[in-house]
This record gives sequence, C-alpha cells and structure tokens, in this order.
Amino acid sequence: MKRLARVPSQLSESLNQRVHAYALAASAAGVGVLTLAQAEAKIIYTPTHVDCSINGCPIAFTNDGFWNFRVTIFFSDSTGGGGAGAFAGGRLSYSEVVGTGTDFPYYAAALRAGVRVGAQARFLHQYGLMNVTAFSGTHRSFRGQWANGGRGVKNRYLGLKFQVNGKIHYGWGRFNVNMSKYGLKPILTGYAYETIPNKPIIAGKTHGKDEATLGRLAQGASRCSVAREEIVRQPRSMC
Repeated sequence: MKRLARVPSQLSESLNQRVHAYALAASAAGVGVLTLAQAEAKIIYTPTHVDCSINGCPIAFTNDGFWNFRVTIFFSDSTGGGGAGAFAGGRLSYSEVVGTGTDFPYYAAALRAGVRVGAQARFLHQYGLMNVTAFSGTHRSFRGQWANGGRGVKNRYLGLKFQVNGKIHYGWGRFNVNMSKYGLKPILTGYAYETIPNKPIIAGKTHGKDEATLGRLAQGASRCSVAREEIVRQPRSMC
C-alpha cells in the first residue's frame, strides 16, 4: 500500500492573525515595563576622579547648584611640630556622615563595600574627621580609619545622609587614600545615592534592583520569541 506524502501543516488565516496578535501584545507589554523600570531607576551613581588635597572634593547629589557634602584638607604648623588631616562635612545641619562610634573627637568611618547605610548607622552631626596626622620632627602619629596607621586605604566608603524636600536619603562616597608627607591625600572616585526616601543603600552599589528586572524581561522576551516559533511549527497545539 502506497503511503501518502506528508504535507506541511498550514496555518489558517485566523490562526495566523492570533499568533501575530499574541506576539504584538507581548512585545508592547515588554516595552511598557522596560520604560517604566528605566523611569524608576532607584540609585543614581556618578563616577569621578578628583584629588581632594588640592581644592577639596564636593559631592552634589541634587541639581540645585549646591554641594551636599565636601571633603576638605586642613593643615597647621607651629614651632617644632604641627598637624594635618581631612574632614568630611555636610552643607546643612541635617547632612550627616557615618562615624566610627568610638573615637573623640568624632571620626568618620571608612566603610567597606557591602555595608548597609541606613537609619541603623551611627551618624555624626554635620561632619566627621577622616584622619589627623600629628608630626614633630621625624615623628608621625596617625588617627582615624582612613589613615590606617599611615598606610592609607583603597576603595573605602563614606556613609552619607541628607534631605531632599524634607525627606531623608542615604548615599555613599568612594575614596582611595594615599598618605603624603604631612597627612592625608584622598581621591574621590565616585558617589551614589538612593532616590527613594528612607531606603538604605549598600556601600559600593551603583545600580538598583531594576537592573535584574531588565535582565529578566530580556530573558522573557527571548522565551516569548521561542514560544512563538514553536506555535508556528506546531499549530495543532493551539487548536
């Protein structure tokens, strides 16, 4: 008995229209969610590279023409000795930095990447010393976590708290610190803040959760494309 030749299945006109309608709907929904995710970016990150020992380092989170925080170098000299160092200060009284919680005068903490900066942190009112270097002849003594006993640090973070329109926001500033002959030489390499009021930020984090969401949406779009191809190849599954 002669076998009948297999004829490729043909999509009916109505079924073909349904497939295209599903694809267009999925595409439109994906674009809409992508646009919404981009509009609701939660962390604003600014990369930079500024030597704070020259004219200080301003950190401006808002676009009002003013800085929110500033790292400033100070130096004093007297007969037989002197001192130098740096402090991080906020422009207004409600701008605060995370402190070590153990030293007096108050020192700013040199946070490691991954530390949570939020309401639970120990903030110093308006400013905190990053380090003080005292010198007398050839003798040097160092105070503060940023000095690290005269060795300096790399990729450490200032934890920051400030207000926008009366609402609290959290941020960080990242620094590499080298030790000069008379004190501290901080290099500001970037800063970021959380745009959602009262939401903590992780030191070193430059993107919000939306990044992962966008990735999942891209994966979903790919899966939709594969599924559409399967539907076209196997039209009976839709009957």
